[in-house]
Amino acid sequence: MPEDQPLVSLITINYNSLDVTREMLNSVRGLTYPNLEVIVVDNASAENPESALLAEYPEIIFIRSKENLGFSGGNNLGIRASSGRFLYFVNNDTELVEGSIELLLALFRKVEKLGAVSPLIYHHPEMHPQKGALIQYAGTTEVNPLTARNRTLGAGEIDREQFSEAVPTPYVHGAAMMVSREVVEEVGMMPEEFFLYYEELDWCEQIRNAGYQIYLEPSAKIYHKESVTVGKMSVLKTFYLTRNRILFTRRNRSSGQIFLFSLFLIFVTLPKNLILYLIKGEWAHAKAFLKAIFWHLSSESKNAFRPLPRLASDAVPTNSKA
Repeated sequence: MPEDQPLVSLITINYNSLDVTREMLNSVRGLTYPNLEVIVVDNASAENPESALLAEYPEIIFIRSKENLGFSGGNNLGIRASSGRFLYFVNNDTELVEGSIELLLALFRKVEKLGAVSPLIYHHPEMHPQKGALIQYAGTTEVNPLTARNRTLGAGEIDREQFSEAVPTPYVHGAAMMVSREVVEEVGMMPEEFFLYYEELDWCEQIRNAGYQIYLEPSAKIYHKESVTVGKMSVLKTFYLTRNRILFTRRNRSSGQIFLFSLFLIFVTLPKNLILYLIKGEWAHAKAFLKAIFWHLSSESKNAFRPLPRLASDAVPTNSKA
């Protein structure tokens, strides 16, 4: 293959959402990029979709995990089975747009020490049927060391080409991000301590600390249905967003910043969220919120500071491929 058409490993995770995964794979079949391997990791779905997927999509590499390893753990299985010089992580509830892979690859040739890039992410039209393309992600701000929150640029805006130039951004978006194998080999794979949410932010911190750049390439586009697996208002989401917001800070900020964040958490975040949950009668969410905070006082939290898992040079894929 020509130098401008390196092998790309597209990695996606299925969890109890076979029809959604099919829709994503159908969109992949519509792409004309000639050097692509597609890896589907099933994260211990209730029913094993292997036979159904391989019968319908014999070109894919299928991996079945015996347990739900979360977003990072599932993607890391995909990394170990991959051969591509570039790894394109896409949620199974996305639909890809023709030409987007080529545009992302072109940016790696243009930008020195580019480690990771995301396309412009739209909400899928079937989720928001109003006129115009509705943006979900066009880059982000830095995570504020006091509040441990950041802002997603462009979110909720109709696309009027206000984001037209490739620009640096602190963080890629986990729904669609391309990373070079060089980065994975040097920095390590995704942090598995998070399980769900904040893992790509933590990974980007490690990638930038290693001297690589993170970019948005808005000329490349993808559609995202969002929160198909966990649900937009699930208790699971409340727990992991809260737990991992704190974990991100503990892993990536100085002791002084952690102290100030702790004060903010105790005197602002904790009373504010509990009051809101109680007013709305959302007792399960209040319980999940408190459980997430107290998790950081448990012995289990001490294991959340290990180095990023490494990609062994002699790793052998354990997959099914027709």
